[in-house]
Amino acid sequence: MEFIFQILILIMSIVVHEVAHGYAAMLLGDNTAKYEGRLTLNPIKHLDPVGSFIVPLLSYQLGGFIIGWAKPVPYNPYNLRPGRWSEAIVAGAGPLSNITIAIIFGFVVRGAVATGGSLALVEISSLIVLINIILAVFNLMPIPPLDGSKLLFALFPENLSQFRAFFERYGMILLIFFVFFLWQLIFPVVVLIFQLITGLAL
Repeated sequence: MEFIFQILILIMSIVVHEVAHGYAAMLLGDNTAKYEGRLTLNPIKHLDPVGSFIVPLLSYQLGGFIIGWAKPVPYNPYNLRPGRWSEAIVAGAGPLSNITIAIIFGFVVRGAVATGGSLALVEISSLIVLINIILAVFNLMPIPPLDGSKLLFALFPENLSQFRAFFERYGMILLIFFVFFLWQLIFPVVVLIFQLITGLAL
């Protein structure tokens, strides 16, 4: 039951994450996500069988936490304005949406604790905060196809396009390796951010 509840929070959080990408792209001049029906909170439009179900299940069983992703929202970088930083702005919109959700529910946690509110409310809100922090930190890793790679590539000069192509070709292999072998090295960052937002120990 706990896993199912976490999966539901994860799904809604990654849906918001992907919709944020689509709206950022639209605001910068590209309507691809809109035309393909991806500017919706309907999870069926966004879920990826591997990233939304299999990886969360495996990560939960192996480490007690869940990591996942959805189908990337499509956009055409050539339609974006004002230039090379546009792709990075679209990429950053996803993690920013998760941080925003975490901060909002962090206030809920702090308010409930300060007023002696419902323990269930504190637990649910804390779980929403934690999952959204995990999503934000995870997606900011500079590994294709995660958002952090787009932020990193924006810093690359154009003559290093072959370097980008290499990373994108082997990105999924690197991503799976990171999830199951290196994530535990990053998780303390998640714990620190959680404590800063909620004021609670994890």
